[in-house]
Amino acid sequence: MKIMEDKPLVGIVMGSSSDIEIMEEAAKVLKEFGIPYEMTIASAHRSPKRTTEYAKSAVERGLEIIIAGAGSAAHLAGVIASETILPIIGVPIDSSPLRGLDSLLSTVQMPAGIPVATMAIGKTGARNAGIFAAEILATKHPEILEKLINYRRRMAENIEKEAKKLEG
Repeated sequence: MKIMEDKPLVGIVMGSSSDIEIMEEAAKVLKEFGIPYEMTIASAHRSPKRTTEYAKSAVERGLEIIIAGAGSAAHLAGVIASETILPIIGVPIDSSPLRGLDSLLSTVQMPAGIPVATMAIGKTGARNAGIFAAEILATKHPEILEKLINYRRRMAENIEKEAKKLEG
């Protein structure tokens, strides 16, 4: 398990090493906000025991949120959600002939009582998962709230600059 900093607040889990390029987008955001995280691989289908143990031990390890990215049948986020009370953010990954639609539907269509917050397919979804994790954590960690406020301000300033450049 790759750990960023001493005491991770966010777990990033992916179903396969082929998902790393996409899930690193979430890690980049967490780094930007100074949020410690851990990253690992666990498959709902190929390593169900590892997945279950990861989810069940998350709270005692100090995690507050888990971001789970998976492709194809994409049951990873749902399996993790069924084994922990932590908020789970699902990232559907485009890894099948259906171009991620199967992953999106598998992640978003959770039964009542086991929610998974589902992001967009791919890198944008992973980046938004990192931001959404920061937003959740900001309700408890004021230093993250300040960073989010500055992040949003910088985004707005960049749009203003782009608009002025276009408008002449």
